[in-house]
Amino acid sequence: MKLTTPRWWYERRPRTAPLLRALLTPVSWIWAWATARRIARGRPVDPGVPVVCVGNLTVGGAGKTPIAREIARRLGAAVLTRGYGGSLAGPVRVDPERHGAAEVGDEPLMLANDLPVWVARDRAAGAVAAAQAGAAVLVMDDGHQNPAVLKSLSLVVVDAETRGEEWPFGDGRVFPAGPMREPLAAGLARADAVIVLLPVGLDAPDPALLAQLGDQTVLTARLAPAAPPPPGPQLGFAGVAKPWKVERALADAGCRLADFAPFPDHHVFRESELAWLARRAERLGAGLVTTEKDWARLPPAWRTRVAAWPVKAVFDDEAALAALLDRVRAR
Repeated sequence: MKLTTPRWWYERRPRTAPLLRALLTPVSWIWAWATARRIARGRPVDPGVPVVCVGNLTVGGAGKTPIAREIARRLGAAVLTRGYGGSLAGPVRVDPERHGAAEVGDEPLMLANDLPVWVARDRAAGAVAAAQAGAAVLVMDDGHQNPAVLKSLSLVVVDAETRGEEWPFGDGRVFPAGPMREPLAAGLARADAVIVLLPVGLDAPDPALLAQLGDQTVLTARLAPAAPPPPGPQLGFAGVAKPWKVERALADAGCRLADFAPFPDHHVFRESELAWLARRAERLGAGLVTTEKDWARLPPAWRTRVAAWPVKAVFDDEAALAALLDRVRAR
């Protein structure tokens, strides 16, 4: 299913789409009940190695994958992921030379360029396979609501960007009436720490957000360019949960955006769409730029025509992060 994230999910005061919100609210109660029941009935499998789960409380777009990549890099860990959008059920180790996004998913293919990555729809089977293949530590990208694997450390990533009435948890409603995968209190109760991802220009989380997080251990991080945007005018495009954030980030990084085209999350670009983008860029006298995740889904022939703009997670308090990860190293 392609998910285009509604902006009204993130409004603190539910003024927009009131009828739709009301119609979806009973469905959200069923979703929350089913999630809580599944978690309570879970029997986690211990793969024999430490597992760090990097998850979130909202549906898509929290920035957990760059956080997972950075933590895996620091721990020398393998990444375990479901491989959303890929056809392979796994467990399988991703080989960028042999696999494509259609087989393993865009994010695993992106991560496999510099980390060992395992894809498995059955997370427990994937964790065991990775451990048997020699992984000493696993970082599970997503899975805070998945009880299949015993977690040594559970981290929740919160996107702290707030502009106008936008708010990380909206008005707190659960999917599909809002962005929450589960009620906030329930998700926080299973977390060892919260990583608040700050946007450019914000030095600290909103005090109201910190109040919502209660007595949780909170670390702050931000996404920073791993390389400057390509020079000259650019036509940007992205098929992610919050494409407007990519547009903002490119502009904040100094990219001369002539135009920007949003697409649904994990969108598989058709030849006709890419040709349209190329013609539009030519008329504007611009190049084409997209995210690493979107670039991984491009047909090989288009990868030489589109620039991939990489970002990385940078933590504000290195000592606090080291102390957190030392708990994993000690095991």
